[in-house]
Amino acid sequence: MNRILVFLTVLIIAGCSTKKDVKPLADFDALWDYNNPEQTEIKFRELIPTAKQSDNLSYYAQLLTQIARTQGLQYKFEDAHQTLDSVETILMDDLILARIRFLLERGRVYNSSNYPDKAKPLFLEALEIADANKKDFYAIDAIHMLQIVEPPEKQIEWANKAIELAEKSTDQRAKNWLGPLYNNTGWTYHDLKEYDRALEMFKKSLKLREESNNIYSIIIAKWCIARTYRSLGRIDEALDIQSALEKEIEEEGFEPDGYVFEELGECLLLLGEKEEAQKYFKLAYDILSKDEWLMRNEHKRLERLKELGK
Repeated sequence: MNRILVFLTVLIIAGCSTKKDVKPLADFDALWDYNNPEQTEIKFRELIPTAKQSDNLSYYAQLLTQIARTQGLQYKFEDAHQTLDSVETILMDDLILARIRFLLERGRVYNSSNYPDKAKPLFLEALEIADANKKDFYAIDAIHMLQIVEPPEKQIEWANKAIELAEKSTDQRAKNWLGPLYNNTGWTYHDLKEYDRALEMFKKSLKLREESNNIYSIIIAKWCIARTYRSLGRIDEALDIQSALEKEIEEEGFEPDGYVFEELGECLLLLGEKEEAQKYFKLAYDILSKDEWLMRNEHKRLERLKELGK
């Protein structure tokens, strides 16, 4: 069967049309709201009819990979795998970007459902293909995921590789990875109890966040710095930052942040302010106990907050 017939067969399988009089294809990546994957899935599904009517199989396949990602973020792991199965049936050799994104999302679903050993080879394959095709943004994404699935002692090696690639890349999207990379590497150093190096990374992250002028990401970067100050025993400085963040969050009209409340409680407890700390621990528990990821993975942490908030 020649290539044209293969392509037409795939279009039929995918439910696509070869008609040209279709709506322009939306930039679905710009529609992502990682804080609301359920709503993002709805938005993505609204694009499916137009995607099917187009002759852009790569776009359609990539869209499905991101629907799978929204499902994974909602802990709908079986649904995510089923969506990715449908992508796998339409992948052709020349759909390089779609294949990379398929591998990344399959790996993410495995990792999120506690199968990191199944995820790692998928991330490695995604990295290999992205590197070979100079897709820096996705190569960094793959390295970033490898950093997550590896034990802390191996994470630094991957982190340095990702940071080096992001700093050298001419792709602005790849450079935009630097903030998250500095942040994640900071937490790796923090896990290794190398707090001074963690602080260095968090300050680099803050500088980039301030340049982008994204208020909420700046708040997160400041929180990380304050958390590291607590680990370094610089409790008064940590408390000052968290107190300022509490006020800033309220002034900006953001939802109260359970992580800020948790840190306020921890700092006050260390300073002997038990009654004031109790108030913040209760506030933290009331918010964080509703977080499904924390309930699954940080049950003891939540129980501690509950006890300290009584």
